Amino acid sequence: MTQKLQLKIHPKMIIGLQGIISGGVSVQDFSAVTKMNLDDSQIILDEFIKNDIGKKENGWYYFENGDKLKITITLLEKGFPIDEIAIALDWRDFEGLTAEILSSKNFAVIKNMILTKPRMEIDVIGIRLGVAILIDCKHWKRYSASALSTVVKKQIERTKKYVLKTPGALAVPVIVTLYHDKINFIDNVPIVPIFQFSSFIDEFYGNLDQMKTIEKD
Repeated sequence: MTQKLQLKIHPKMIIGLQGIISGGVSVQDFSAVTKMNLDDSQIILDEFIKNDIGKKENGWYYFENGDKLKITITLLEKGFPIDEIAIALDWRDFEGLTAEILSSKNFAVIKNMILTKPRMEIDVIGIRLGVAILIDCKHWKRYSASALSTVVKKQIERTKKYVLKTPGALAVPVIVTLYHDKINFIDNVPIVPIFQFSSFIDEFYGNLDQMKTIEKD
């Protein structure tokens, strides 16, 4: 992030993330969405405006798509738990947080890459030192082992397709989840909860031999 925000951290700031929606929102709307009282809602909204997050006109607060992610990164820097923050995000912000973590680790990042024939979408790709990490972000509240297995199979297919279309690519499929589960790998594909993702990336190259890698035959 280019600008360091000086947010005065309110105890309910994470809950406030849920009220950051594109377009106009009143204090009453924000209070209804977050289930906070009006005073706390006003304090948090005004704190966002002071830090150039959104703008205020005629008592209404207007936010853009990237504003929630700006606040998220600041809360992480202030030591708020990443798993609690991730719950307050929607699926697209969850993808943005995953991409932001990769970027902070000096990866080149591509979001929402579309492959064709057949059409496939890869949520986030991080590339560094000749290796591409292809990530499917699952912002699910609950999931079964069988559902996760299906997700892994699809991500392996996307990774194979990516490698076919990308000369010289060595790629690793990875699933990033909202919650921790007992399952750490399926078919050597890592299942990484978001709160462990940063440390997973730190140790990624040292553990590469334990993961499924895909390259062109």
